[in-house]
Amino acid sequence: QVQLAESGGGLVQAGGSLRVSCAASVRTFSSYVMAWFRQAPGKEREFVAAIPWNSGTTYYADAVKGRFTISRDNAKNTVFLQMNSLKPEDTARYYCAAGGVQWRGYNDYTARSNYNYWGQGTQVTVSS
Repeated sequence: QVQLAESGGGLVQAGGSLRVSCAASVRTFSSYVMAWFRQAPGKEREFVAAIPWNSGTTYYADAVKGRFTISRDNAKNTVFLQMNSLKPEDTARYYCAAGGVQWRGYNDYTARSNYNYWGQGTQVTVSS
């Protein structure tokens, strides 16, 4: 079983930056596709970013492209999401997700059903 624990959320002003982290308990962390999703109150959980096991091609939602960067450190069993130029509409609970091991393209990486494990989330609030 994979257990995921997010951290690093908080309150930040618009235009600021924040980095959230996800630590995984599994020994075979490098075998998993890792992703970030987010969910605001009253809205569906939406895809944010994904990264394959070898840190190859990364995938981003249009709303965050150019502002957010996903990365992973397989030696430390950790995935990161660097969030820059934050906007109030980025306010949401951010969830780490794990699936595997490799998929075909963008639509596969954005599908919630392809991820088997989820963390409890960390809250990110952006004030104007």
